[in-house]
Amino acid sequence: MTERQTPDAGDRPARGRGRRPVDEVRADVFRVVGELLLNEGIADLTFERVARLSGVSKTTLYKWWPSKGALALDGYFHAVEESLTFNDASDIRSALTAQLRAFTHLMTRTPAGRVVTELIGQSQADPELAAAFRTLYSSERRRLAAERLERAKKDGQIRADVDVQVLVDQLWGAVYHRMLVPDEPVTDDFVVALVSNLIDGIAPRRADV
Repeated sequence: MTERQTPDAGDRPARGRGRRPVDEVRADVFRVVGELLLNEGIADLTFERVARLSGVSKTTLYKWWPSKGALALDGYFHAVEESLTFNDASDIRSALTAQLRAFTHLMTRTPAGRVVTELIGQSQADPELAAAFRTLYSSERRRLAAERLERAKKDGQIRADVDVQVLVDQLWGAVYHRMLVPDEPVTDDFVVALVSNLIDGIAPRRADV
């Protein structure tokens, strides 16, 4: 929903008197920020628009998010969290392929990809934004991926001596590289090849030597 499609304050249901629960207030902010980012990108995201569309005061927004980048990162993470969860497939190849397909779809076919690349670029000259990016987005995405890979390790699908953090860099890092240095496209074939090369290995099979 864009700003033009958002109901006016007078069209919204009455919230009643008294202070709303913090979780409810934050949920309204995340919803608005996510809609703005995924529909329009980050350029026109402002505290004023978020305050107007969410019904949350700018004072409260600035109290929780000290900068536009921090607000965008938190809202973005909550907006994409569900679509980027790992499915219930027990096979790690299937789970990784499905998640990476969802990730690349989001990055290449919605404004989300542009939002992330802009934030990465801005964070190079903004230490506070860089810290927020790690805390609110990249560290959490790494944690979720590492947890799924550790599960696969316990199931015997990955060798016990493998560092799952390196696997995270090899898979998702490769996608980010193609997004930031667009010499080659991010395609479905690329995703399948990433997972296959990682799981099957790149050394010749004994029969081929």
